Amino acid sequence: MIRNSLASPANNHQSIPLIINGDDFGYSEAVNRAIVQAHREGVLTSASLMVNERAAGQAVELAKANPRLAVGLHLVLVLGRAALPHSELPHITGADGNFTNSPFQAGLNYYFSAAARRELRREMRAQFARFAATGLRFSHVDGHTHLHQHPVIFDELIKLCEEFGVRRVRVVKGEMRLSLSLDRRHLPIKLVWGAVFNLLGRWCENRLKGRGFAQPRKVYGLLQTGDLNEQYLLGLLERMQAASTEIYAHPLALDADQAAKQQNPGGGRELQAMLSSRVRQAIEEAGFRLATYESL
Repeated sequence: MIRNSLASPANNHQSIPLIINGDDFGYSEAVNRAIVQAHREGVLTSASLMVNERAAGQAVELAKANPRLAVGLHLVLVLGRAALPHSELPHITGADGNFTNSPFQAGLNYYFSAAARRELRREMRAQFARFAATGLRFSHVDGHTHLHQHPVIFDELIKLCEEFGVRRVRVVKGEMRLSLSLDRRHLPIKLVWGAVFNLLGRWCENRLKGRGFAQPRKVYGLLQTGDLNEQYLLGLLERMQAASTEIYAHPLALDADQAAKQQNPGGGRELQAMLSSRVRQAIEEAGFRLATYESL
């Protein structure tokens, strides 16, 4: 069995930090099992917790049982459940307590509606507080579908990070040249997403300047979401710049039920990539060390 191990401090200067993160921790038991397996037996070092989802409690207990797994907040403001009841969030949630499933609709609402922005700020604070109440250390903060990089949301995010004592945040940019050299499927949508996040990523980085925040220089996963398979990951590791990097994935347990597999059809392949001995070897050969946000 392959065991996940972070490099010792004595060797840190000899290699480049590489975070392997599992998003959507807490979404379901199948996701939780995959993240823990990828951490214990593979190369996954970090996870992002959805504090409002049905398996969040189990995820917290698993994190406490695996203290070397770094855990951050996966802020959910679209495609998920709210922490506060609908009665407190009538402009941003439905009667079922869920946010809209459309990032585009959510983004417009948060930008143009003053009422939505007031509710948004309360909900963001509630999610930060819910994470703090778990007793886990904040490794970092990121967002579901990267909606945290929305200009209205990001400014509030910075304030909350400073208040809760976490100054490590994911900033995603397009990274189109490298990603498209490995997989050009769905090219039009990848070009659009890449261009949008290049603009948002640069804006976010500018907002963080001089505030003592840390983030990896490169983040990969945006243009390959749902299919970060072994072949793609090996190609990525071979071509990546020698810079601090995060690769994020959405692994799913191989024994997940059919409904979960239909929702995340590439999750099993992503788990297998995290468990691959070829991937571990490629990480070492490329001069990277497995790291977390806290060890950047």
